Amino acid sequence: MMTLDQACQIVNELRGDAVMVTTMGSMNATDKLEHSPLTVACVPLMGGAASLGLGIALARKERKTIVLDGDASLLMELGGLVSVAEAAPDNFVHMVMNNRVQFAGLGNLDTPGQVNIDFVGLAKAAGYRQAYRFESAEAFAEGLPHVLSGPAPAFVELAISYDPAVLGSEKPAVEMTDARFTRMGDELRRIRQLLEVAAD
Repeated sequence: MMTLDQACQIVNELRGDAVMVTTMGSMNATDKLEHSPLTVACVPLMGGAASLGLGIALARKERKTIVLDGDASLLMELGGLVSVAEAAPDNFVHMVMNNRVQFAGLGNLDTPGQVNIDFVGLAKAAGYRQAYRFESAEAFAEGLPHVLSGPAPAFVELAISYDPAVLGSEKPAVEMTDARFTRMGDELRRIRQLLEVAAD
């Protein structure tokens, strides 16, 4: 099993000029990495990462779009799998960080269905052209180039560990800043401007 930081680091190193959509935990992990102006955080649109990524992929078909989703986030909007498969963009890679909990490292609430859910099976049934599962950082680093160059839309489930919960009576949650909720719009406007300039 790999850590979320390891998974995001591997993707970031191999993404090239892809647009990347992150959500929840993957957003926090990619914030620690070298900044890319082609990254957008899908917060507070929890569950909407696949749909947001799909729109970007269809708008800019010459450029790969990578979505870093969460298990609980995806379960909130399972219809996104069908929307992606129906549109069938050949530049779309959908990765789900499956740590089997919500608010990892904070509250660690069990993700519904976390014992029996088969994300790879769901993606295949929806119509993704390829679906993979990786359980170690080494296997993922070795397999990701094949995923990125292979048939798409592609789906990747990553087995992710999580830290012990820190929230409780002695350490309550902190209030989120307004910037966390305006960030997605700001980043999307920046990406749109960058890609429009690149196309000229």
